[in-house]
Amino acid sequence: MAGGDDTGLLELVVGDIAGGGGCVGHAPDGRVAFVRHSLPGERVVARVTSTTSSFIRADAVEILDPSPDRVSPPCPYAGPGRCGGCDFQHVALATQRELKAVRVADQLQRVAGLARDVHVEAVKGDRNGLAWRTRVRLAVDQSGHVAFRRHRSHQFEHVDHCPIACDEVMQTGTFAAPWPAVEELEIVVAPDTGESLVSVETARNSKPRLPEITARMVLNGRAQQRSGAVHTNVSGISFRVSAGVFWQVHIGAAEALTDAVRSMLGAGHDDSVVDLYAGAGLFSVALARDVGPGGSVLAVERDRRACADAEYNGKGLPQLRVKRASITTSLVERGIGRPHLAVLDPAREGAGTSVMAALHGHASTLRRLVYVSCEPSSFSRDIRVLLEQHWTLTSLRALDIFPMTEHVELVAALQPPS
Repeated sequence: MAGGDDTGLLELVVGDIAGGGGCVGHAPDGRVAFVRHSLPGERVVARVTSTTSSFIRADAVEILDPSPDRVSPPCPYAGPGRCGGCDFQHVALATQRELKAVRVADQLQRVAGLARDVHVEAVKGDRNGLAWRTRVRLAVDQSGHVAFRRHRSHQFEHVDHCPIACDEVMQTGTFAAPWPAVEELEIVVAPDTGESLVSVETARNSKPRLPEITARMVLNGRAQQRSGAVHTNVSGISFRVSAGVFWQVHIGAAEALTDAVRSMLGAGHDDSVVDLYAGAGLFSVALARDVGPGGSVLAVERDRRACADAEYNGKGLPQLRVKRASITTSLVERGIGRPHLAVLDPAREGAGTSVMAALHGHASTLRRLVYVSCEPSSFSRDIRVLLEQHWTLTSLRALDIFPMTEHVELVAALQPPS
């Protein structure tokens, strides 16, 4: 057994869950070891995959004392050195949620200084944590075979199916088809309407011969059939989502998040709402209906295609205005008016402390702010800005819209000081 070289093996007992899907242990030389494919309390043999002067990354390749929460992975491609898409295939589903709750609570305590019990809720639509992804991105090798990437690697893990993909993804035939001269694919399906789309990316000047599949195709951003979008229904509202535009991937996430945001925000007739990082208008359209003709919703989004979708999805709602802009400190300070309510759903890196400070500048008119986040660390950092200004976290929900992975979606309501 080696004590810390890049190819050696370590025997160690791991402790708490950490970011990245692994557990924390200590190598014989004292360095912290982040060990994937392990569970808290297990004694494992771990293969070192990379090292720095202060920590080690490793994969548990032999489980000497297994946790009672360990299960056989339902995916044949999961495990050390295999597909990097799922972190928790070896963990019982209920325990996955407990581990996510522990990590959220830990980040809130350490980063935001807030002690809070966290419960991670199941979201309807998946089958015991499987068959939930409505969007799947695939790499393609030089022979035209589809694959996923291995963890922290450009190496291919060739696959013929994905257990966390919903049935409609597999029914497109994309996994079985040959894709010569193609670099990447993204499959997008809308199970409720039966529409499906495959975005094909090729090397520059490449002219691939595309296979015949059931889905419509977009080649390097150009629709090959009549439409480069799918349509899906959320709580009775129809949405157009174009190729490359962000949309929640879990089959039940859009409805669950919309319901959570609406109930926490409590928008009523004649309210003024700003929706930052609005995407295709998932929240904006529902909120525009809530505020009615006497209210207003300003949806701010930087992506041109997403703005076009948001405008399309909000047609017939004159109280909804879409503004194409990046979310910056100056925009929040001077470009959103004086809203009564605010929603923000930033990318994984979060909104940033300066944007949060600018939102605090609207505390005299804001009644409530709802923050939607897929990353507990950036979420905790951002809300700390408001907590230090005496805002109150009045509600927090954690939704399991990423089963079999370490990720979790948070929806929180904050109220300014009186």
